[in-house]
Amino acid sequence: MIQQMTTTQKRTIRRVGARLHRSTATRIALALSCALILGGCDRAGNNVADKVQQASSQAPVITPDNWPAQSSPITRHDAIETKVRELLKQMTPEQKVGQIIQADIASVTPQQVRDYYLGSVLNGGNSAPGRDNRAGARAWLELADQFWAASTDTSDGRPYIPVMWGTDAVHGHSNVKGATIFPHNIGLGAMGEPQLLREIGRITAIEMQVTGLDWTFAPTIAVARDDRWGRTYESYSEHPARVAEYAPQILQGIQGQPGSEDFLQGQHMLATVKHFLGDGGTLNGKDQGATRTVKPACGTFTVRPTTAPSRPERG
Repeated sequence: MIQQMTTTQKRTIRRVGARLHRSTATRIALALSCALILGGCDRAGNNVADKVQQASSQAPVITPDNWPAQSSPITRHDAIETKVRELLKQMTPEQKVGQIIQADIASVTPQQVRDYYLGSVLNGGNSAPGRDNRAGARAWLELADQFWAASTDTSDGRPYIPVMWGTDAVHGHSNVKGATIFPHNIGLGAMGEPQLLREIGRITAIEMQVTGLDWTFAPTIAVARDDRWGRTYESYSEHPARVAEYAPQILQGIQGQPGSEDFLQGQHMLATVKHFLGDGGTLNGKDQGATRTVKPACGTFTVRPTTAPSRPERG
């Protein structure tokens, strides 16, 4: 039993014993106290250890073999795959590195997009053309055209790869003055009309195209599990079934139906499901924190298959 005591408990007993050792009565009391302390440590310590060991034995080990397999509804086309391979053969290492970099428009110019072969740009929280958050659609379109022209100038022999511009059009194209703004996800979820999300996605995509943008960082499909999370309003519901109803609707409104002729064509564009697996279920509701759960709980609360998005966002 002594070996199970902490250093602090041992020191406490020694100090008490040093002060009281002259009294027989207090010696008896001290012995009784030590017995109670040691007995309590034994019971509590073993209980905690048993629980930890039991939880560890029950927690599954996540491997590629037991991870849920999903197939993409987006068919690969041989002609596109061949074109990609041909472009890669033409590209220098510098050009390949540039293609995987995304710069904020507040920190990059169209000329720098050309000089460094950048693959994409974005406008972050407060970024806007000319650093003017009240800029209208025309200013956005003009800057988008400048980026596109710079990236597609092949006069030096570089391959033709247009730059992409992404934005957080989560509640409509809300960064642009005059755009249609839709309710937060928590309100849309309470509405209970998932079919309306398809129309919201379609309108958002059209208004983005008016400004020359190609890609929205939406929708957010987090399943909020703790109201202390500061982004609870970005969740359609705490019930994964409701989120699973909504996600395909807004995705197809933005991108179109996979397999159809207008998929990512015409009025449709690229979407991004975000933010990461377990988003909304973080410990104590900490934003961008750690989600601690075993596979069964994760499957119950945060993971439900939907129509596959075109690309996930890093978290």
